[in-house]
Amino acid sequence: MLEVRQLHVSRGGKAVVHGFDLDVAAGEIVALLGPNGAGKSSIVLALAGAVARSQGRVRVHGTALEGLSPDAVRRAGLAIVPEGHHLLGSLSVHDNLRAAAMLLPAAEVEPAIARVLKILPELEAKLAQPGRTLSGGQKQMVCMAQALLARPKVLVVDELSLGLAPLVVRRLAEVVRRAAADGAAVLLIEQFTTLALSLANRACVLQRGRTVWSGGALALREQPEILHGSYLA
Repeated sequence: MLEVRQLHVSRGGKAVVHGFDLDVAAGEIVALLGPNGAGKSSIVLALAGAVARSQGRVRVHGTALEGLSPDAVRRAGLAIVPEGHHLLGSLSVHDNLRAAAMLLPAAEVEPAIARVLKILPELEAKLAQPGRTLSGGQKQMVCMAQALLARPKVLVVDELSLGLAPLVVRRLAEVVRRAAADGAAVLLIEQFTTLALSLANRACVLQRGRTVWSGGALALREQPEILHGSYLA
């Protein structure tokens, strides 16, 4: 379970997230929606330990994440699929996976890679390829595999569909559903709201660093004016 209470984040001396609250239960998918500049990326970076929280509490299955480094956050069970399909371009896919598995005991690395390749078998034929030679969709699959290596308790997916073909997006959506079915708490940040609401159990709409709506995904699909208002404000 992910629990966020009264999260405040400042960047460049400016407050960008104001008193953000969120719960994501094990096996649940929650969509975090809002226009560019709403504060979504700052929340992701704060959860990952990449930017400091000026105030607030974050827990993963009761473990406090405040003040932890990004590596310690991952050890606590929170994994992030970052926006932008970032890989080590000069390394092979296999070495990218090994690098992401460095927090695991050495004896568990290859079994963990074998397990994620069963989830994303498309990567099997790409293991020897340098990361820079992959398509955008293949890079996103590698990023997803990296996040899943340590069986995270919380999976944060930032812009799943960005720049990807619909067929690839559908495939990655299957993986997100499977992660939740396997017991992970999933937080999905996504500009493509139709996709997000088709996957999510609940949704939270962010505007200028504040929550302006929170509730069931079905209810939000039935009230599109809420989203329209937040994106046009």
